[in-house]
Amino acid sequence: MSEVPVEAVPEPGRAPRPRRGGSRVLAIVLVATIAVGAYLWLTTVRWQRTASDWEAEAHGYADEVASLRMQLDGANSELKAARDQLSAATSRITDLANEKAQLGDENVASQQVLDYQTQVSAAGATVASALGQCVSGQEQLVGYLKEADQYEPADLARYEREVNALCADAEDANDALQRELRQ
Repeated sequence: MSEVPVEAVPEPGRAPRPRRGGSRVLAIVLVATIAVGAYLWLTTVRWQRTASDWEAEAHGYADEVASLRMQLDGANSELKAARDQLSAATSRITDLANEKAQLGDENVASQQVLDYQTQVSAAGATVASALGQCVSGQEQLVGYLKEADQYEPADLARYEREVNALCADAEDANDALQRELRQ
């Protein structure tokens, strides 16, 4: 007779033990997922801060550009006013010189007119030169302000003060000439 193999039957009440390898893998995947999520969250927060800083800086530059444009408009207005004053002063000098030339006695009057015209011409030339320098300075300032991003704001402000002082001196000289011409 041949032997029939006998199979062992598990005992009732004893369950097989589950493998622990699957729960370890699951724990590692969970920890890795939390780490990646935390990294992504920190990266997002940093990016938001950086974007906010860049936006604030952009707003600052926009305000600076608006301010420089206002200065440019003011400089253009001053330039036009200086040109108008130069034209008026030149016209007035010419008119007064012509009026004085037509005065009385030819010899005495001519000498007086000549002396007066020489003084007025010299003063007029000084005023015209000063106003011309003012106009040139303002034109150069306008050029600088058009390309303000290439210059330091402090240097632009300093140059504007210098041009304004030059123009103020020219206007003072013009006012003195006008008072002299009214006498």
